[in-house]
Amino acid sequence: MGPVVRRSSLRSLEVMDQLKELNKLLTAKEFQMRMEGIMLLTDHCRNNPQFVSLNIIQIFDDFTLRLQDSNKKVNQYALESVVSMIPILRDGLHPVMVSMVTVVTDNLNSKNSGIYSAAVKVLETLITHLDNVLLLQTFASRVRFTSGRAMQDITQHLSVLVTSVYPRKPQAVERHVLPILWYFLSNMIGNGVLPGRSGNVRTVVCKLAKTLHKEMGPTLLDHAASQPQHVIKNLQDLLVVSSWKAIRLSGMTCPW
Repeated sequence: MGPVVRRSSLRSLEVMDQLKELNKLLTAKEFQMRMEGIMLLTDHCRNNPQFVSLNIIQIFDDFTLRLQDSNKKVNQYALESVVSMIPILRDGLHPVMVSMVTVVTDNLNSKNSGIYSAAVKVLETLITHLDNVLLLQTFASRVRFTSGRAMQDITQHLSVLVTSVYPRKPQAVERHVLPILWYFLSNMIGNGVLPGRSGNVRTVVCKLAKTLHKEMGPTLLDHAASQPQHVIKNLQDLLVVSSWKAIRLSGMTCPW
């Protein structure tokens, strides 16, 4: 066995040992050991990010569980740790982005203020450092599977992503976000309540509609024309439309 092969084998064994150690700590019964596992993963991200990126799926299979840990201290610490990992790993997180966003957004309905705040920070950090086109699709796919504060927060983040993505990839917004707007406008009753979804979404839907109109202009109304009449009317009410040709937004607030 030559020296190059020997070094490669040693590195492979070292990687296996590191992965085993992470797995042992992150899946331990004692919460203190799980905290140590999170700390060790954070250290790996800082000192050897390539190791984490190359083994991201295997590592996050264990780590994602800690993002919804039954122990609130572990749960919050894991979320806070992700915030520091994201700027380092960046695109290396793409293979686990959907699963991570799913778990993080579930935390948005937590009654624990520390966990909720940490989850919000994770989403904001993702938007800052990761591909917003991929995030837009991922966030949009989560809306219908959430409720309450989580649904409101995700929709609010969608508005931010629309502003970022539409100038570069208008078709992505049309494909993934417009169906969400039609869903809201089709199902809201009264002053903005979604039946059975435990929450009033009028403020965030109003913001989403206005953001879409700001970016898309008359194209938004063109797309809306194929929707049922009550959806068109709700959109008109949101945008304070007197006609399809004259839109008076200046100085006006959402009528809800």
